[in-house]
Formats: sequence, C-alpha cells, structure tokens
Amino acid sequence: QLQLVESGGGLVQPGGSLRLSCAASRFVLEHFAIGWFRQAPGKEREGVSCISNGGGNTYYTTLVKGRFTISRHYATNTVYLQMDGLTPNDTAVYYCAAGRVCSGPADFGSWGQGTQVTVSS
Repeated sequence: QLQLVESGGGLVQPGGSLRLSCAASRFVLEHFAIGWFRQAPGKEREGVSCISNGGGNTYYTTLVKGRFTISRHYATNTVYLQMDGLTPNDTAVYYCAAGRVCSGPADFGSWGQGTQVTVSS
C-alpha cells in the first residue's frame, strides 16, 4: 500500500477556486499515474483528472475540462489539482490515488483518505 495524503479542501463560494494537494514519495510520483476522483453523497465515485507516470499526459472528465488543472511537482513531491470556476455540482469528497495507468477507479490500488470540498453560497 502506497501512502498518499490529500489536503486543501474546504468551503468556497460558487465561482471560487481551491487547490488540492496530494503528497507522496518521489518514488510514487516517478513510477505511478496519479488520479483525482470524487464522490458526492449518494453517487458513485467518479474520475476527475489524471496525470501519467511520466507526467507527459493529462486527462480530465468533460465536467471539469477547462476549469481544473492537474500538475506534478517533484520539488515538493506533490500532485496538485487547481480547481477554478467551482460550482455546487463540484461538491464532493476528493481522493487522490496511485495506479499503473490512468484508467478507472478499480485500477488504482492505493488511495488517500480524502478531503471535503463544499461549494456553497
């Protein structure tokens, strides 16, 4: 089990921004794809964004494309998810996870504890 630690969630007004952080070891960031997923109450966990283990490829669900940006920073051993233009539909617990490739949740074997994002006025 690989260790990943999320932070950066909170309460924000519609239209606002948050930056989520996923801290992991350098080994994890170099060798694993890192995905961001979210789960809202009563809904299934869904993929939000992913960055490949080489860092050269990034993926976004259509729901967030153009508003969210994923990036990997080796200096801080952290993968960030910059979230702009937030709407109430973005309210969920957000998780980061490590996997071999960017794909569905079932292919990610190690998960963080999650961080709550609430978008409300």
